[in-house]
Amino acid sequence: MKQINIELETYESLQDLTRNDRTLVEAALKRLGTGHAPYSQFHVSAACESADGEIWIGTNQENASYPVGICAERVALSVSNMQAPGQAIRSMAIVYRDPSGRHHDPLAPCGMCRQALSEQTQRQEAPIRLLLSNEKGATWICADANSLLPLSFSLKDL
Repeated sequence: MKQINIELETYESLQDLTRNDRTLVEAALKRLGTGHAPYSQFHVSAACESADGEIWIGTNQENASYPVGICAERVALSVSNMQAPGQAIRSMAIVYRDPSGRHHDPLAPCGMCRQALSEQTQRQEAPIRLLLSNEKGATWICADANSLLPLSFSLKDL
């Protein structure tokens, strides 16, 4: 039997994070609410830190035809790859605002974003740390985005 485990570091407050991690989460928080989410009102912001220390932000962009929308994580990956071609992404902070108030813990990326993150790690041949956080500062850190998609489909499968 194969068993899959996901390890996360958990923090109650942004003050518990390293200065660098706190800066990345705060960059994502600063842009939270600036995306286009008129249908769900569920805002997500993602901040990528490239290997050279640059930070690139993405926000979710909804569309009346739901499949046309794009998540903040994939926007941030695209912006980072466009603005800093060839630079590896070291970390990504992902934050959200849920108007329903139902969610209190950090949330993980959707399946499409997990796949995009997995392919990015394969392209750059280095893991991407994920800092999953919320507006109250609770943060989960995943050392490698691939941990969230352990049985991923990849280029080598084609």
